[in-house]
Amino acid sequence: MRKALPLMIQGTGSDAGKSVIATAFCRIFSQMGYKTAPFKSQNMALNSYVTIDGKEIGRAQGVQAEAARIPATTDMNPILIKPTREQESQIVVHGEPYSNMKATAYRMEFFPIGLRVIQDAYDRLARAYERIVIEGAGSPAEINLNDRELVNMRVARMANAPVILVADIERGGVFASLVGTLQLLEPQDRERVIGVIINRFRGDLGLLQPGLDWFEQYTGKPVLGVIPFLPELMIDAEDSLILHKYKGRTPDAAVLDIVVIRYPYISNFTDADPFFVEPDCRVRFVNRQDELGTPDLIILPGSKNTIEDLLFLRQTGLEGEILHLHRKRRTHVVGICGGYQMLGESIADPHGVESPQREVAGMGLLPVRTTLQRNKTTVLSRGHAYYADNYFEVEGYEIHMGESVATAMTAPFITLADRSEGVYAAGGRLLGTYFHGIFHNDGFRTHLLNELRAAKGLAPLTDRPSFIRMREAGFDMLAEQVRAHVKLDVIEEQMEAFQRQHTVEGA
Repeated sequence: MRKALPLMIQGTGSDAGKSVIATAFCRIFSQMGYKTAPFKSQNMALNSYVTIDGKEIGRAQGVQAEAARIPATTDMNPILIKPTREQESQIVVHGEPYSNMKATAYRMEFFPIGLRVIQDAYDRLARAYERIVIEGAGSPAEINLNDRELVNMRVARMANAPVILVADIERGGVFASLVGTLQLLEPQDRERVIGVIINRFRGDLGLLQPGLDWFEQYTGKPVLGVIPFLPELMIDAEDSLILHKYKGRTPDAAVLDIVVIRYPYISNFTDADPFFVEPDCRVRFVNRQDELGTPDLIILPGSKNTIEDLLFLRQTGLEGEILHLHRKRRTHVVGICGGYQMLGESIADPHGVESPQREVAGMGLLPVRTTLQRNKTTVLSRGHAYYADNYFEVEGYEIHMGESVATAMTAPFITLADRSEGVYAAGGRLLGTYFHGIFHNDGFRTHLLNELRAAKGLAPLTDRPSFIRMREAGFDMLAEQVRAHVKLDVIEEQMEAFQRQHTVEGA
């Protein structure tokens, strides 16, 4: 097998659509018969993915591996940065915590270490795969950071990869952002850009054509595609940066109101994704007391700083309102990971793993006490969930640094092969678990939603969508749309030509 052909997707800024376009190319190359892998050297994200060997990477690369129909490994995202508080992040190297570092220390001290880690990871992928789809981060034109960056043009040079630049037309100023980015690149890096893709276009392409013609003439770079806005994508979001538009649709038949609490350090909020495809659910992300209303289900999702996020609930009045709704209006409450810890009696952080606060009282709904540990648990899990006198086979994953211990007799929520996990209380109106992905299990989710319907005097729905099947179909739909709107033959030709014409430059 010859060394892999790489293609790098960079953007004019954050949330330009790099992850989605990279996911599309992972599925397209896989459909073409190439053994394909994703790669993102350094990812800053609070949405995580657990590999088959129990390591942690950015969720986007795990999803891209699924699109490529391969198991995810830490080589696909060797460095993960998880913000824990202002100006400080947990650095995860090959799936395991390396250190908590301030931004300046990371930039100055970690750079040579990170460069070696990235080079070794990429070289292993290049020997094992035929195509590698590389994703950048932010913008390659961050001139104040480029001397020590580890994720854009330095990686393109390391991999000898051609670059496609992606811009989001929804934001406005698409040609200015593309031209400005190109002009700020160093000449040798500008040469690596084989063309651009304009993402999330709505409207008449004929009205855009004069701009496309001008752009190609002005920059000498071809427009390789204009991707339409795709509202029904079942592709996991990378991080909470996009939560301002993470609303989905409100179905006409929506009778169930589901609220996800959006605290400052929210993580793995994609646990709530399956509810967006349900015909009777309205899903809202809420961070203010006056937005809460009277939902049927409140979800406290994961958190990268559980104590600080619990204090946020306390300071904003959300905690008191959640307690009132649960106790007085019998609202269902589910806490996942950090949310589970918040529902307990107390949270201690004796080692300062996440917060300078050493211990705080919890919300007091569950008889558990949590202590944050230095070591992180990351594991894929499978077991049986107990809910409303039924048992359901469930699969998911755990990512947590806390150990929660019961202070009284509790009914376990999930039974695993070697242990019990979580708490089932208040007749199922209160659930706490470390089990991410619990709602992705169609059988359990169907029963939960039908219990919510029964509480409102509504008949059950028996023909609910399968989120797992819809997600797989989403990869194919995304690949089909991108195939239809990009010049794939030109991209293929340029990938081959680029490798013939360019020698590997030093990184």
